[in-house]
Amino acid sequence: MSTLFEPYTLRALTIPNRVWMAPMCQYSAAPDGPEAGVPHDWHFAHYAARATGGTGLIVVEATAVSPEGRISPYDLGIWNDTQAEAFRRITRFLAAQGTVPAIQLAHAGRKAATDRPWKGGAPLGPHDRAWQPVAPSAVPFSERHQVPDELSTEQIREIVGDFRAAARRALAAGFEVAEIHGAHGYLINEFLSPHSNHRTDAYGGSYENRTRFAFEVVDAVREEWPDDKPLFFRVSATDWLDADGWTPDDTVRLAAGLHARGIDLLDVSTGGNSPGVRIPTGPGYQVPFAARVRQETPMPVAAVGLITDAGQAEKILANGEADAVLLGRELLRNPSWARQAARELDARVRVPDQYHLSV
Repeated sequence: MSTLFEPYTLRALTIPNRVWMAPMCQYSAAPDGPEAGVPHDWHFAHYAARATGGTGLIVVEATAVSPEGRISPYDLGIWNDTQAEAFRRITRFLAAQGTVPAIQLAHAGRKAATDRPWKGGAPLGPHDRAWQPVAPSAVPFSERHQVPDELSTEQIREIVGDFRAAARRALAAGFEVAEIHGAHGYLINEFLSPHSNHRTDAYGGSYENRTRFAFEVVDAVREEWPDDKPLFFRVSATDWLDADGWTPDDTVRLAAGLHARGIDLLDVSTGGNSPGVRIPTGPGYQVPFAARVRQETPMPVAAVGLITDAGQAEKILANGEADAVLLGRELLRNPSWARQAARELDARVRVPDQYHLSV
């Protein structure tokens, strides 16, 4: 029996297998007007293909809780009811294929207002639909980025409210899982790390203060998210800095605190909060960070990062290093990766009736 294709239950939700799709921005929404942030045909086709390919759970890309929380003007959003209603077409189709629809709720913080990656990803100017980024401290991500405005405590409370409202809309849109984006140098990660958080008030300095915003967001979202539905949190387990950064020890400590507050699974990634760091990439290079959280805390984990073949994914789960794997670029290359992996592992995965001749 393949562990990769065993069902997995969190709260009252059973996910049909452990092959999950990581959130990957498509930068394909309208940038302004009434259709700003609204998913359209590209998003439907993109996610539908992975669902028909047998993926057990799909995490829709970083979806902004406010217009200012977008990475680029072309990001998806869930700050209004028009966006939420448009998502229902996607969630209905995914559910009809037996795939669990999930959404990542996000705020880009100081890394907001940039161009699309295939146009260079540079920070935008005032003539390019840019807006003023915000952050825990007035420290830019890099020399070429804008200096962000330091958030006031009142503004912090407003953003917590934005996450709360986004969770409410995500539920109405038909999502079964919500994930809070606390990784990759975006706003929550910026508060967590002393590299980007230089505050001297209740939201900066000590570990307890730097985690305060993350816990407030989690509490607000958990209050809106039904008790029978799981809530995930994505973390960068390390900033990959030699000093003055977020560390794996911090991540283990955070995981225990998040579990106590009702987070059901930690989605473990790394990096993104400091440019120019050296990251020793290779197959499964982030898996040890997930494994450590799983071994040292009661928190279930999903592993991500250059997981590309069925045997590798099966071994990660069979060795107890993670409870599920999240595939990113490999699912972009092969939407039917799950079906292919099931054949290789002599396992079963749901296949649409229309495709039965190809099995």
